[in-house]
Amino acid sequence: MIRDSSRDSFPVSGSFIESVESTSGARRGPAGSDARKAPVHGRGRAAGGLVALGAVLALGAATAAPAQAQGGAQVVESEHYTFRVVTVADGLQHPWSIAFLPNGDMLITERPGRLRIVRNGKLLPDPVPGVPPVRAQGQGGLLDVVPHPDFANNRLLYLTYSKPNEDGSEATTAVARAKFENDRLTDLEEIFVAQAWSRGGNHFGSRLVFDGKGHILITVGDRAARPELETAERHPAQLLTNHQGTVIRLYEDGRVPEDNPFVGRSDALPEIWSYGHRNPQGLALHPETGDLWLNEHGPQGGDELNLVRPGLNYGWPVIGYGVQYGGSIIHRGTAQEGMEQPVHYWVPSIATSGLMIYTGDKFPAWRGNIFVGGLAGQQLARLTMDGQRVVAEETLLRGIGRIRDVRQGPDGYIYLAIDDRPGGLTPVVRLEPIPGF
Repeated sequence: MIRDSSRDSFPVSGSFIESVESTSGARRGPAGSDARKAPVHGRGRAAGGLVALGAVLALGAATAAPAQAQGGAQVVESEHYTFRVVTVADGLQHPWSIAFLPNGDMLITERPGRLRIVRNGKLLPDPVPGVPPVRAQGQGGLLDVVPHPDFANNRLLYLTYSKPNEDGSEATTAVARAKFENDRLTDLEEIFVAQAWSRGGNHFGSRLVFDGKGHILITVGDRAARPELETAERHPAQLLTNHQGTVIRLYEDGRVPEDNPFVGRSDALPEIWSYGHRNPQGLALHPETGDLWLNEHGPQGGDELNLVRPGLNYGWPVIGYGVQYGGSIIHRGTAQEGMEQPVHYWVPSIATSGLMIYTGDKFPAWRGNIFVGGLAGQQLARLTMDGQRVVAEETLLRGIGRIRDVRQGPDGYIYLAIDDRPGGLTPVVRLEPIPGF
């Protein structure tokens, strides 16, 4: 087996991020590889001070490659596991989000405005009736679906979507909840409509999580408001008078918590939890630490992994690590006082979408790792964490298709929603370790 690998070490606050690049599919490890050092391309803020970021060029990540097919499933060798990629459901159009119900059913949103059920391993032919109307243009449509933590008793599902105005000429990010019984939605209640209306069809954000304390957190994109270097501080994502480029925190019924950071300010909307984001399409709460992690799209370069804290400004578009499409400069720099640094970033962009913190038993060596899907990169990034620092990155899949969502199933397997930009039918797949490898 031909092997082309190297061991890269990246300075991290006096230590090193170590990773291996391989294009052959060989199992990787430190033995037999050449050590070298490469520069870090930024720094991130974590508890206790500033830490260096892992470099995000191709040499900055280990790469798992397909080995062979097994029973029709792709087999991939990675640093810790050999696993197969198994199709769970196929024939989906723009699948955006995956959710699991206590009875074993899987729910999948299709961006054109359909909610689908996978039952006993089969995709049911009819979509779920009762979803809210959506404006399915550009990146908009029916987006996230998340069951309430007490779904077994209250039957509540939460949906995010691009809500149209009366004539359909504009849209914004919205959240609704409804009861899901007998394979249909009833008692639909709209609980949040973002002040982020635009004629454009991009940058809705729209990931939602429960914090386990009676709140929901929702991402809202900047609605693709054009960044200008000369007026960066006046970009909508830098203003607290709208919801563009924010994380929102609400009670589960849509009310505003009294302890939100901007409550009581006449110059700010009270729903805002953090701001200065571009288009966050991954959001997860660490089940042990309670840390809120978010990934967001950069422009041309500069996708970010951020640790979200209340009241903080994450810098878009004043600071960042990318450039405008075509190469023009849009940031004042990579750092500015009063603006947070990412914990990790990618240059070139992988177009981050979907974020999951693994806690299952099928891949025990990956517990506590953060998994990030890549759309343009058509890859799955696995980030090894040391507290709030990224200490290594491995690319588990390349060329599998545009990974829109990443979830851990109740069975401990890893599930991916694969998208196709032109709208071709695509699957949801599952990663399963192969015993004995």
